Amino acid sequence: MFTMNRDGSSRKKIFLASLLFMGLAHLTFLKQYVKGAIFALIEIVVLLMSPHIVRTIVGMITLGDPKPGLTVFEKDHSMFMLIDGIIIVAVLFVFISLYAISVRGAMSTYKDYCALGQLPSNRRILTELSTKAFPVTALSPLVVLILFFVVVPLVFSACVAFTNYSSPAHIPPNNTVDWVGFDNFKTLFGGNETWTGALGRVAAWTLVWATAATVTCYAGGMLMAVIMHETKLKISPFFRTIFILPYAVPAVVSMLVWQNLLNGSFGTINRTLIELGWMTQATTIPWLSDATLAKFTCVLINLWAGFPYFMLLTMGSMTAISKETFEAARIDGASRFQVFKSITLPSVIYQTMPLIIMSFTHNINNFGAIFFLTGGNPVVADSTTTSAKGTDIVVTWIYNLTLNLQKYHYAAVLAVCIFVVLAPFAIFNFRRTKSYKEGEL
Repeated sequence: MFTMNRDGSSRKKIFLASLLFMGLAHLTFLKQYVKGAIFALIEIVVLLMSPHIVRTIVGMITLGDPKPGLTVFEKDHSMFMLIDGIIIVAVLFVFISLYAISVRGAMSTYKDYCALGQLPSNRRILTELSTKAFPVTALSPLVVLILFFVVVPLVFSACVAFTNYSSPAHIPPNNTVDWVGFDNFKTLFGGNETWTGALGRVAAWTLVWATAATVTCYAGGMLMAVIMHETKLKISPFFRTIFILPYAVPAVVSMLVWQNLLNGSFGTINRTLIELGWMTQATTIPWLSDATLAKFTCVLINLWAGFPYFMLLTMGSMTAISKETFEAARIDGASRFQVFKSITLPSVIYQTMPLIIMSFTHNINNFGAIFFLTGGNPVVADSTTTSAKGTDIVVTWIYNLTLNLQKYHYAAVLAVCIFVVLAPFAIFNFRRTKSYKEGEL
C-alpha cells in the first residue's frame, strides 16, 4: 500500500494512477475499495470485450464485403453492422465518461483529504451519494436511456444519408452498402435537375403550408375565443362544445371523411352542388385533383380541425387578464377593437408564443393532415421519378421515398435537412420570446 502525503508528488501519483487504470487510485491511495473495485471491474469488462469492439468498429467503417458465394444468411448485412458500430461507439462514450468521473472523483477526494487531513469514511461516501451526488446518480439511468433510444437512432438516420442505401443495387443482405460522402446531398442540391426541382417545390410548399396552417388556426381560434368571450350569449357553452368536436375526433378519421366528401367524381359536396343545379357533372370542382386547389383545401380543412385547440388556449389566456384592466380601458373611452389590440392581443401572444412556435414546427412535420386527406396527390410531372406529388410536404415525401422507391439515402438526407433547419430555428425563436426570458410586457 502506498503512503499518501499532502504534497504535489502525492497529487501527481494519484492522477497518474487514475489515468493508468480506472479505480486504481481509489484502491491503492484513497482506501475506497468498493468504489475502486466497481470502476476496475468496468474497465476489465471493456478490455475483455475489446476484440469484439474492434471488429464492430471496423465493420462500421467498411460496411461489409459482398461475398457472392455465400448464402443470404451468411452475408454481411451493412445496416446491422452500421447500427452495431454506432451502439459500440455509444458504449465507449459511456465508458470514457465513467473514466473521467473516476479520475475527477479521485482528485476531488484527495483535495478533501488535503483540506480535512483525513480520508472520507464509507458512511460519508454513502451520505454524499444521497445528497450532493444524488441528482447525478438519479439522472444517470435516464441519460443512458436517452443516449441509446434517442441519440443512437438519430445518429443512425444521419449516417444513412452518407451511404448509397437504396434499391435496387444496394439493399442488404443481397448487396452491401457503401459510404459515398456528400454525393447524396450534391444530387439533391443541384447535381440532378429532376431531384433538385422536386426538392425545391416540396420545400417551398412545406414552408407555405406550415405558415398558413399555423396562422389560420391561431387567427381562427382567437377570433372565435374573442366572440365567445365578448358576447354575453347564454348558449356560448353550447357553441364551445360544438367547436371542440373537430379537435376531439381523431384526425385520421376526420381527414378520411373529408377525403370522401371532397372526391371530385362521387364526393358528397360535388353531388349536392349538382343536385342544387349550381354545377353540372362536367364542371365539378376538382377539390383534390388540382394541385393548387388541393393545397388550398388542405389549409382550409386543417383550419376546421385545428382552430378549436387555439380557441381553448386563447380563452384560457384571456381569463387570466384582470377585469379591472378592461374596465379602466373602457372608462378611458377605448373601443372594443382598441381594447383587443392594446390589451387582449399582446397578453395572449405573450402567453402563447412558445406554443405558436411549437405549432409551426409541428405543422412542418404534420404527416397526417396531408397524407390522410390527399395522400400527397395529385400526381405532377416528376412524380414517377421522385415520388414527390403535388401536395407532398417533406415528411410525406420521405414516407414515399422509403416505402415506394426504397431510396433510403435520399430520405435520410431530407431528414437531416429538416433537423438542421428546424431545430436551430425553433430554439432561436423560442429563446427570444418574453415568456422564455420571464420578462415584463
